[in-house]
Parts: sequence; structure tokens; C-alpha cells
Amino acid sequence: MCVGVPAKVLEKQEYSAVVDVMGSRMTVGIIFVPEVEIDDFVVVHAGQAMSIIDEKFAKESMDEWRKLADVRDA
Repeated sequence: MCVGVPAKVLEKQEYSAVVDVMGSRMTVGIIFVPEVEIDDFVVVHAGQAMSIIDEKFAKESMDEWRKLADVRDA
């Protein structure tokens, strides 16, 4: 099963972007979403931004990821 995580775009270069994934910054490829802009939310899988998603969906998804992390850390 493949799982993508939501991320907010902080910086954009030609073929990559710096994103925030729940407080962690990472550089991802944006070849599949060249139209992405700073402050957009994307789904990241295997180091690539796969699609642009709306902010509401991204925040709901992040809330669910946080719940999973909290259970794991308990």
C-alpha cells in the first residue's frame, strides 16, 4: 500500500520545492505539479509532490496523521 502525506509548499525552485510536513522541512520533486505555488498544499509520496490539494483536506489529513503519531508515542 502506498501512503502520501500532506505538505505545505514553503519555497519553490524550477524542479523542486521545500515543503513542511507536520513541522519537518524537506525538499521534494515537483515534476508532477509544475504549477504549484508557495503556500499551496500537496500530497507527497516517495520524495515527489504528487498532486495539489485544498487546505481543508490537508488540515483534516494532518489531524489524522497526528492522531496516529500520538497513539504510536503513547
